[in-house]
Amino acid sequence: MKTLHMITFLLLVIGGLNWLLVGLLGWDIGSIFGGQAVPISRLIYILVGISAIYELSIHRSYCKLCGDK
Repeated sequence: MKTLHMITFLLLVIGGLNWLLVGLLGWDIGSIFGGQAVPISRLIYILVGISAIYELSIHRSYCKLCGDK
């Protein structure tokens, strides 16, 4: 579970940085792969979204600040 947690966390960081770049510079990381319509870019966006859902569902059990002690 820790490995899955670290992978999803990494994907969320990548997604967050992508939104920062879009907001500040108008540049999307997906453009490296050919834009949003290319299957690899869509797969990355889907994995980031699934990671967010996963992290929301398990957050309390892993977060030292939010978990019940």
